[in-house]
Amino acid sequence: MTDQMQRIALAGRPSGAPQPEHFSFETVEVPTPGPGQILVRNHYMSLDPYMRGRMDDGKSYAAPVPIGGTMEGGGVGEVIASNSEAFKPGDIAFGMFGWATHAVADAQMCRKINPDHGPITASLGVLGMPGFTGWYGLMEYGRPKAGETLVVAAATGPVGSMVGQVAKSLGLKTIGIAGGPDKCKMAVETFGFDVCLDHRAYDDAKSMRAAIKEAAGGGVDIYFENVGGKVLEAVMPLMKPHGRIPICGMISWYNDGGLGAGASSKLSAPAMWRTILVNFLSVNGFIISNHWNDFPKFLGEIGPKVASGDIKVVEDIAEGLENAPKAFMGLLEGKNVGKQIVKVI
Repeated sequence: MTDQMQRIALAGRPSGAPQPEHFSFETVEVPTPGPGQILVRNHYMSLDPYMRGRMDDGKSYAAPVPIGGTMEGGGVGEVIASNSEAFKPGDIAFGMFGWATHAVADAQMCRKINPDHGPITASLGVLGMPGFTGWYGLMEYGRPKAGETLVVAAATGPVGSMVGQVAKSLGLKTIGIAGGPDKCKMAVETFGFDVCLDHRAYDDAKSMRAAIKEAAGGGVDIYFENVGGKVLEAVMPLMKPHGRIPICGMISWYNDGGLGAGASSKLSAPAMWRTILVNFLSVNGFIISNHWNDFPKFLGEIGPKVASGDIKVVEDIAEGLENAPKAFMGLLEGKNVGKQIVKVI
């Protein structure tokens, strides 16, 4: 076993969009696992929008990455040393291993992956946190019913594509929003959305609203919120009475500096609150890490559908740990196609 490993650390806190200088590629000593811990050689790591928030030092639901600390993130790889009866060398494990070639983690915080059940990368996307987020938010807070209309942005990403596919299987009309004609084509032809609108084709929320209204016909029952910004402004006036809005993210605002003063929509707060009031809307923010007790139920329902091909999967895999910052910056700009993953080895 090599005595050295590579990692990417946070070199500085960005104001706005992250830049290459905010990341540091370093060679350090491989850590030694303590009691109840495992040492893992990372094979693949996940890139997700929430990581942008960890780069800021503002108050949030989780602590920020410290300057000089390894960038946070989920990974999947081979156990090469274990001080836990739950894992043995050679096992494949998922855990929060960070942007690194190796990591030590508490065994009780990791999950054993059976590679016979499909590609191990699925644990980072469709059968991991993003897929679980889409499924849980839709089923718990969206409360979908056949014949209703759903709108979700980032429709070809791992969260949006899960939301759209599950909703479609339940008999809903599904309207996706994505960036560019190629992604819109994928949303319809691969993920089965009824309609997908290219948000880049609309100069403002008003013109986008008209397109959504035409596609929806009688308004929107469920808006799965994962982007904020222009899409939120476009959809809100179209919500039907008793509509539901699960909120799992606001990617369009992440580079505005911790969702501070710059993170505002042209739809004023009074107008937003009035819409919620007079249409009796249910608006539920949720952080998926608070709901892991339901993860086995999710795997039991969605795992067989992934295996059978009923749930489609698209992955965008960047090669090499050193390319993680570039891939991450592209993710925040919508340049990825499908679930963004980095192949570490």
